[in-house]
Amino acid sequence: MTTRSAPRRTRALTTTAAGAAALLLALSACSSSSDSSSEKDSSEKDSAKKLSGTVTVFAAASLKESFTTLKEKFEAEHPGTKVAFNFGGSDTLAASITSGAPADVFAAASDKTMKIVTDAHDTDGTPTTFVRNQLAIATLPGNPQQIGTLKDLTKSGLKVALCAKTVPCGAAAQKALDASGLKLTPVSYEQDVKGALTKVELKEVDAAVVYKTDVKAAGGKVDGVEFPESAEAINAYPIAPLKDAPNAAAANAFVALVKSAEGQKVLTAAGFLKP
Repeated sequence: MTTRSAPRRTRALTTTAAGAAALLLALSACSSSSDSSSEKDSSEKDSAKKLSGTVTVFAAASLKESFTTLKEKFEAEHPGTKVAFNFGGSDTLAASITSGAPADVFAAASDKTMKIVTDAHDTDGTPTTFVRNQLAIATLPGNPQQIGTLKDLTKSGLKVALCAKTVPCGAAAQKALDASGLKLTPVSYEQDVKGALTKVELKEVDAAVVYKTDVKAAGGKVDGVEFPESAEAINAYPIAPLKDAPNAAAANAFVALVKSAEGQKVLTAAGFLKP
């Protein structure tokens, strides 16, 4: 009896040992998977924590309101960071960048002004168009001069401000005028679109050719007049992180926010056209 039962006990012990081993292996696998997941979560958290310091953004003046909103979102999402802006005419900003001004991101109001920077090999990668913008005529509240067309700006005695021809809004305005066969001599050429808009707000001129986004941002300070020729002079806005950016990680994160669905929502709400 003893001799016959011994193999059965041996088999039972072997089976029990195998089960225990399998259980240990399963627990080990679960633990390994859990550890791996924890390490991944920890890695992602550490990556997010890496964003700190100031990210300096050189941006076209027409982006002021929408980018200021995105600054608040960025700083809220990345505690410890700060977004510093230099708004102005895209041509002036491009010249500053190629001259060595420290900056992390460049957002221009035209491909032509971005090309100044890419030709100097000062961007980190290929710029991406993130929005487009269209011209409009800004007039005094109530439009007392009854300006209804681009041609109306050529009326004798009418004071008009334009952006300088080297600035994207000025180049676009000139393109629209040329397409219509119109000649216009403004009382002043401004270095950026906000300068032209301010002339109207201060009632120093009767009208100015600016962007639709600027008319919207001005609220009731000006009236806006759309004109069909503006469809022939729509500007694409490219953005890119810059080579040798002092804060490259934050630069890439800010560019990503601008191009994200959240960023696009802010920009289209401001009147920009989709890319």
